[in-house]
Amino acid sequence: MIEVIPVPAFQDNYIWLIHNTSLGNVAIVDPGDAEPVIAEIEAANLNPVAILITHHHPDHVGGVNKLLSHFDVPVYGPTGETIPGMTNPLIDSDIVAIDSLQAKFTILDVPGHTLGHIAYYGHDKLFIGDTLFMSGCGRLFEGTAAQMYNSLEKLKALPDTTQIYCGHEYTVANLGFANTVEPENSDIKKRLISCQHARDKDIPTVPGTLEIEKKTNPFLRSEIPEVIAAAESYAGHKLSNSVEVFASIRTWKDNY
Repeated sequence: MIEVIPVPAFQDNYIWLIHNTSLGNVAIVDPGDAEPVIAEIEAANLNPVAILITHHHPDHVGGVNKLLSHFDVPVYGPTGETIPGMTNPLIDSDIVAIDSLQAKFTILDVPGHTLGHIAYYGHDKLFIGDTLFMSGCGRLFEGTAAQMYNSLEKLKALPDTTQIYCGHEYTVANLGFANTVEPENSDIKKRLISCQHARDKDIPTVPGTLEIEKKTNPFLRSEIPEVIAAAESYAGHKLSNSVEVFASIRTWKDNY
């Protein structure tokens, strides 16, 4: 009954439409640009009923005001951030029940990329913005390495079947870095080939499952001996805990 429609935007963003196929209603997730959303809504004869925002960056909120000029819908977003048109501020563990979608989502507080970043989890789907990417994670623009590590650990506790809907098509580049960190990881190599084939055909590599992320995402693997060794090699010294391993890998990726 619930399907998710990708709406590509800008160079590599994804805006997500959470669609109740029997009702024709949709919630719009992180509309950085209104134009492609309006085009998809009109082409598929969809009815917007809500806007869901994960964080305040312009490529995730830039289309909100224009959408609100077309559609009178509530705007959900993180309490700790300034979101255009926000009507329903959210904190960790809040429940977003959208009756017109017959959908319900639990809010997860996941700071790191930004200080107030949240995620929406429900129906075995996670709308995670820029905290977690396929085989990657967001840059630490506002938060600390410890905050991002703890956010990712929270996500790792979700069921392995969780489908992850992130905000960008970064997968092939991220897998290239992951292969540098773990050159003997066959799961990374297989996924890189598969995702490159998908992109060659302009097919999205998102969503992916948490299960495959745990096997191929170095930022979820700070306790793995091979990742620890690689992080220490990059840092040039021993690292005393998983947060330090994560921080080394994140700095490495920033400069990769």
